[in-house]
Amino acid sequence: MEPDLYDRKCGSRQVLDRIGDRWSVLVVLSLADGTKRYGELSQRIDGVSQKMLTQTLRGLERDGLVTRTAHATVPPRVDYALTDLGRSLLDLLSGLRSWATDHLDEVEAARARYDAGGASRRM
Repeated sequence: MEPDLYDRKCGSRQVLDRIGDRWSVLVVLSLADGTKRYGELSQRIDGVSQKMLTQTLRGLERDGLVTRTAHATVPPRVDYALTDLGRSLLDLLSGLRSWATDHLDEVEAARARYDAGGASRRM
């Protein structure tokens, strides 16, 4: 049976949901330049709550994209790094980041046009 991205129960859809999630994208891109501690990720990714960052990291670890290494130190230290599988996403996600920055002005202009004509669409 072929994977069906449009079926919510399909494994391929679940993978797409993981790598398309905004926090997952930002975590993977944040880890592109090397291992980070939880606090470093939290500071780097503006707007992510502690709960969402923890859930995202657990999901990425479960899916084999990120490793979590706990060090037996006082205080405890935990490092996060991309796996080879996680690094295989970097070209794709870097392309998305480039597209977003390259087309930001066009998107903002489209939003302004849409918002300006919003009253007529609500009827």
